[in-house]
Amino acid sequence: MINPTKIWSMTQLPSLPTVAVRLLELSQEAVVEQREIVQAVLTDPAMSARIVRAANTTYFGVRHDVSSVEQAASILGATVTSALALNFSLVEADADEPAGLTHYRNYWQRSLVQSAAATVIAEKMSAECVDQYSLCGLLLDVGRLALLTAFPTEYRPVLEAAANEEVPLEQLELAALGLHHADVGSRLMERWKLPAEIVEAIRWHHVAPEWLLARKGGSNFQLQAAMALASRAGDLICATRREPFFERLHHFANALFHWSENETQEFVAETELRAWRQDSLCQLETTPAASVLTAQANDQLVKLTLRSHVASVQATVRQQAAEKGTRDLESENRQLQKQALHDPLTEIYNRHFFDEMLETETKRSQRCASPIGVIFADVDHFKQVNDTYGHQFGDYVLKRIARLFASTTRTSDVLARYGGEEFVVLVSQPTEKGLERRCERIRSRVESEVFLFGDVRVPVTVSLGAVLAVPGRNERDLGVRLIANADECLYESKRSGRNRAIVKSLVDERERALLQQVLQHRFSRWLVSQRLLDVPSVSKALLDCRGEPVRVGDIALQCGYLDADQVMHIVKNQELTGERFGVAAVRLGWLTENQLIHLLSLQQENPKQLAGAIIRLGLLAPDKAAEALDDYLHSEAAHWNQSHAQQLVGAT
Repeated sequence: MINPTKIWSMTQLPSLPTVAVRLLELSQEAVVEQREIVQAVLTDPAMSARIVRAANTTYFGVRHDVSSVEQAASILGATVTSALALNFSLVEADADEPAGLTHYRNYWQRSLVQSAAATVIAEKMSAECVDQYSLCGLLLDVGRLALLTAFPTEYRPVLEAAANEEVPLEQLELAALGLHHADVGSRLMERWKLPAEIVEAIRWHHVAPEWLLARKGGSNFQLQAAMALASRAGDLICATRREPFFERLHHFANALFHWSENETQEFVAETELRAWRQDSLCQLETTPAASVLTAQANDQLVKLTLRSHVASVQATVRQQAAEKGTRDLESENRQLQKQALHDPLTEIYNRHFFDEMLETETKRSQRCASPIGVIFADVDHFKQVNDTYGHQFGDYVLKRIARLFASTTRTSDVLARYGGEEFVVLVSQPTEKGLERRCERIRSRVESEVFLFGDVRVPVTVSLGAVLAVPGRNERDLGVRLIANADECLYESKRSGRNRAIVKSLVDERERALLQQVLQHRFSRWLVSQRLLDVPSVSKALLDCRGEPVRVGDIALQCGYLDADQVMHIVKNQELTGERFGVAAVRLGWLTENQLIHLLSLQQENPKQLAGAIIRLGLLAPDKAAEALDDYLHSEAAHWNQSHAQQLVGAT
């Protein structure tokens, strides 16, 4: 256990060397934009806290709490902000101790991710709270920095254990130190006189969503809920192995903000993009020694002090101007964020976002051996439309077609403009027939749409190419293969006369037959066959309960098909052969073909989770859904027992 009084007496925490370098560069310029100062300071949690703390002192005559770096910089002025920031301590980690430097680096990266996540959440709620949420996200883990600085010998093993074990950091901290970083951080912020709502959000950012929901209705609930979600985003994005963390993140997002899984995935993508941009100031390896920076900073402070009086205009006037600038900047940032993910003409996703989602979904598909599909579509004779009716009419056609595509795709699909008159759809877990039907629905919907140029009807059609695949266990270029084959099918549609769709399966015959069997035994298919629900209702329920799949080996243990030793032997065998678990188990004779089908159907779709989603969405009454689940499980048990008996008879 440690004595925390050493932390409460600390007046300084380490700052990021490259931030000091950047501020030195800016301070030597004749004219410095305040925005540049703010952006540099915001990359360092400790420095941000001290800047806000300085602005809240009575010396500057502020009449209300300052809760963001932007507000603080507007009150202090760019020159004074730079001077204060340069006066803060730099990291004194020994270059010969890369482990210590790594912990600081990990801390800053996580802080940037959490700040980005908090900003994305705030933008979804209200433009007025973005600054406060961004700062609070940046400061969430300042307790880690304090513990690492005050007790490096005791705290480093805790951080290393948290990285190697799936145990929450706060539990390891309590066991080893007798306190956790959230308590340390909130008490520091309290002593530094930051606003009470920020202190409370830092104190409770690690608690379960149920605890927060019990406080719903309180004045600070939204900020506390946002910080809890931002912290979970930090867990996911900063983890080396993400699988265990997405389900927990989505649980928070759904419980606190009622987000769908698709909204959660978009939130993660936006956060990663924003954090990646901020991270450019955090390259520790290229920074000069702290002692050199300190000498430069002290020399520069003399010059800055002489210039500080010039920058001291009335705080109220400066703050009002800064608030207007902040609002304008927030509006600009929201627009830039939208541009980063969406095509400006059609307002659907752009190619950059599609490429990111393709990588994410192919990895997901690879983990659970589930099918994935890509549809390419191209507007027929679009150049002729542009040449005949003008580019303005051509833009109108593209926007209308984008809306038509959106109306014919599922919410789980990713629709994007790939470039020019090309559109692309990423389809999750399609069947071959389903992919064909979707292409035909898109094609016929566009063909039947009326496009008028004045009183003249302009015929508009699209050609489509689609491909479906199931990735191999060690396949690394699935996305490239999908795009190339879908593009090839599209051009085959063009060569064959246009206004048609060509669908190609990259799945071999044996795997195709296996997938068909798996599909036939899923609970969703049984519900439709029994006419208890229609396809759109089942699809809606599946979206509500979609999550990371359980491993086939774990399901085999639960079903009693395999024991733990057999599972371990199969896993080791996989490392040698590169086969999927089920294929290896069948080859070794420990699973039958029918047992594998049963396991894969349970992996792709958990019947109990689906029944729960059906009840939550009100698609069936609870007793009716429970009865349907029981009937399905009994019919499946009877089928698999009978199939197993028939196989035994055939073997004799």
